[in-house]
Amino acid sequence: MIALAATMLLLAGCGQNTGTDAGASPVGKTFLSTAVTEDGKPKQLAPKTRVRLQFTDDGRLVADAGCNSMQTKVSTEDGRLRLDGELASTAMGCPGPQHGQDQWLAGIISAKPTWKLDGNKLDVTAGSTTISLTDRKVAEPDLAVDGTKWALSSVITGEAASHLAGSEKAWITLNGERVTGSTGCNDFQGVVARSTGKLTFGELDTTRRACPGEPATLESQLLKGLHGEMTYQVTGSKLRLRSEAGGLDFTAVR
Repeated sequence: MIALAATMLLLAGCGQNTGTDAGASPVGKTFLSTAVTEDGKPKQLAPKTRVRLQFTDDGRLVADAGCNSMQTKVSTEDGRLRLDGELASTAMGCPGPQHGQDQWLAGIISAKPTWKLDGNKLDVTAGSTTISLTDRKVAEPDLAVDGTKWALSSVITGEAASHLAGSEKAWITLNGERVTGSTGCNDFQGVVARSTGKLTFGELDTTRRACPGEPATLESQLLKGLHGEMTYQVTGSKLRLRSEAGGLDFTAVR
């Protein structure tokens, strides 16, 4: 009878599992916002933006709200996010709504918000504001590097990221050993060699239209960046190219 009762209690306990893992952790995962509420009402983010929270395996939180990226060490113990140090941020110039959104997100994650992870769903709450997010691998699966049109989003020099006006008009497409694209002014094409996690760009042939002002600067930065051996990584709709001198970031054109 005692053994039977113990078995029944064990089965009852299994039947009451709601699917929320009390030992679950966001560490090692990236989440994308699906909704934001303030005072119980939906909050609209700036057009074509969403909150991205990445919890790295080495204990950092990397966050962005559509423009600058910010990061610092973070503790996730006891269901709260506690930042260990000041937020370090890139310094790209952002349009007004996106600049304000950066400041809003920095305030949320600096306020020791609570977090709750249920399967692929993460809620981060500070005061009356809740950011609902979904695991990036579910919300935004990795795109194929080949056949995708990748628009330039930022140029990386050292540890600094810059964004020039008109960058979204510059793009590349990779197909096997060929790369084609546009600087936003001139078209180009060339050969690219591949090895595991690396692309090696050869000389690029371009059209010869004159590109005054900022288009000329953008063209110079893109063509200079697409040179020699670079590591590459696709994360969702983002393509990241890096070399010893810096790199280029791209976003897929839908």
